[in-house]
Amino acid sequence: MGFVRTPEEIGRIQEALSKPRFVGAEMLTVDFLTTLGFVEAVLPPGLEPAAQPRITAMVGRWQSNCVADFDGGAIYVAARHGDLDGDYVLAMFMDDDEPIIYGRDLFGEPKKQAVSHLHRRGDHMTGYIERRGTRLVQLDAELTEDTGPVRVTGHNFNYKATPSADGLGLEHDAVLTVATFENDFWTSRGGTGEVRLTSTVHDPLGDIPIESVLGAAYVEGDMIASCRSAARIPAEDFLPYALGRLDDWSALNTESPPALVAS
Repeated sequence: MGFVRTPEEIGRIQEALSKPRFVGAEMLTVDFLTTLGFVEAVLPPGLEPAAQPRITAMVGRWQSNCVADFDGGAIYVAARHGDLDGDYVLAMFMDDDEPIIYGRDLFGEPKKQAVSHLHRRGDHMTGYIERRGTRLVQLDAELTEDTGPVRVTGHNFNYKATPSADGLGLEHDAVLTVATFENDFWTSRGGTGEVRLTSTVHDPLGDIPIESVLGAAYVEGDMIASCRSAARIPAEDFLPYALGRLDDWSALNTESPPALVAS
């Protein structure tokens, strides 16, 4: 293994890139309704609101054939691209470099580093995501319904976009990607749930309106993924969304005390 890969190494690496497997998954989700206005405000060009303004908050852990074991979670907004229904990844958090870099570079996922945990006691289950000392997501569920094994296909929408080298705008047009997951869950349970979301200057999850909770679910199983490019979005149109998916670099100024920073 070196700084320049051999043909054999390239073949092995591209196998892991093109055929990712996220297995032994354990995921707790809580679905809730938000406002249509919020959905319309956060969906970038290329996506439209789904029939219902649903948001899913998820905390989970996985094994893989490409990024080792990892923990994380996400906030998904129900959306459509043409005739395809799926979920726009509004925010995503992982616990280590490998799943962050892989998902960002390949799928365009808006991943950031955070700590997450799942806990279960009988029918009660909790999950949370913490970043820089703030608990951004807290899920609580009573899982009283055993819904048995299930196979389901899901689609996630993401965007690949690169800031310009001079810091002004994007280097190129954004690319809308569709990640497809063939899910084989051998355990699935349903029930009632609660969700609490908190904001920081970098992660404004607390701004998401929670109108009513639809329910909670827990699954265990394997997720076989693939991804494709679906559309190109003009750089200037996507810039506000691209910067919104990143931390606020201007809020990380440690050069001068805030009172000395020019307005």
